Amino acid sequence: MSEQTENNHVVLEARGVTKHFAVRRTSRDLVAGRRRTVHAVDDVSLQLRRGTVTALVGESGSGKSTVARLLAQLYPLTGGEIHLGGQAVKAGRGRSFRSYVRRVQLIFQDPFASLNPVHTVRYHLTRALKIHGRAGSGDEELEQNLTALLNRVQLTPPHQYLDKFPHELSGGQRQRVAIARALGADPQVLLADEPVSMLDVSIRLGVLNLLRDLKDRMHLAILYITHDIASARYFADSTLVMYAGRIVEGGDSETVTQRPAHPYTQLLIASAPDPDRVADEEEQEETGSGEPPSLIDPPAGCRFHPRCPKAMERCRTELPPRFDLADGQWAACWLYDGTAGDTTTGDHEKKVAAK
Repeated sequence: MSEQTENNHVVLEARGVTKHFAVRRTSRDLVAGRRRTVHAVDDVSLQLRRGTVTALVGESGSGKSTVARLLAQLYPLTGGEIHLGGQAVKAGRGRSFRSYVRRVQLIFQDPFASLNPVHTVRYHLTRALKIHGRAGSGDEELEQNLTALLNRVQLTPPHQYLDKFPHELSGGQRQRVAIARALGADPQVLLADEPVSMLDVSIRLGVLNLLRDLKDRMHLAILYITHDIASARYFADSTLVMYAGRIVEGGDSETVTQRPAHPYTQLLIASAPDPDRVADEEEQEETGSGEPPSLIDPPAGCRFHPRCPKAMERCRTELPPRFDLADGQWAACWLYDGTAGDTTTGDHEKKVAAK
């Protein structure tokens, strides 16, 4: 096996992953004898490869963070399988969970909430190294490992940060400490759950560049969760678009962001601020509007059809499968079914090319 093949093989894979959360029963539910569930994630499949970044994009409430927590084995699966290194895994708790998280680490959205405010940076990093057996054989080696972690996330000189508390750091510095803690396990996979959304705009690029550098130097597989599809184009090799618990489009990031196929992806692109584009009423109608559906009682068929300006009758009753398009792009949309008579695909491609 060549070095390139080795560095790009699939490390972590989700196969038909599903997660439903039970809703607390009301008196009306008890009388009716019903149990309601939130369909947070339904039939999600994805692959994370070494040395690559995969972006998972969608609105708040679409199920992106739930996917990250499922891949981190923090939630039990309702259905589907998670494969690590080609083997189906169910981490559970105790030793099996510790063995799993040694290879798969999660970076949370809020760096202040993910760090214990009463402990120093030294404590957080030392604990991570000791849990995963990487603290060394003595105090001198531990100090060297702590210094190496902070150098790796570009917090230099390290001695200025080791004995600080989280509240003494900026938001970007706290997130770098959280990344360093994750690296303490020497993982193969990083699950980054909106790692820059709570940071100042001026420092977001620095954290993304840090993650990209770590990806290249450590050959990490990174899942980058975001609601900002523009940053996915900049940072990720491939992009998956999620809506109401389902993935509706995927492919190379440049292709997905520049030639969006699914009407929901088009809506995300059109919603991104652009000073050179003033959307008129006709354009808003073409891209769609409205609110995401309730996941307690999701719509039948395509879940986007209540908001979709191109919805057909079959969209309301039949769940669209995945249709393969050009250049590895795919979309779960009936517009791309060859048997559909009411398709506007050609018109869409012309409009995108004109832009």
